[in-house]
Amino acid sequence: MTGSRPIYEQAILPHLDAAYSLARWLLRDPDAASDVVQDACLRALQHFASFRGDDARAWLLQIVRNTAYTRLRARSGRQEVSLDESDTHPGLDVADPAPGPEEQLATRQDLAQLDAALAALPVELRECLVLCELEQLSYKEIARITEVPIGTVMSRLWRARRLLAGVAR
Repeated sequence: MTGSRPIYEQAILPHLDAAYSLARWLLRDPDAASDVVQDACLRALQHFASFRGDDARAWLLQIVRNTAYTRLRARSGRQEVSLDESDTHPGLDVADPAPGPEEQLATRQDLAQLDAALAALPVELRECLVLCELEQLSYKEIARITEVPIGTVMSRLWRARRLLAGVAR
């Protein structure tokens, strides 16, 4: 396995941010997301011989997804919510000289509303939306990661967008 380690690092390490982003959106817990990414990377390393070299990002995200769902099943439906706004929007604590306090408050409220709307989505809709909109994956890649047909991906994206649009009204 030592000979494949540099190849593993070249294939997997560039996609750690995407892996963490997906895990965080699925689990809604930054610490659990870090643990899931670490577990997924370990699994990827252990099974790197089975990787066929076609798309390392999609392969890693599928492992992250499976690991996150295993973690969610272990929680037995228990939902944890962070009450610390700095965990959900770390960039808002940085002072910006341009916008005034009212604008910052409006932005914070909009982000909190969006975060709550995303959190309220069923996990299968949220994961498709995150993979498409935040990770910029194609429908085909999302279908491969989530192990559903492309039509199901399109349907889930449509339903997720419709639910979010209903919240925005």
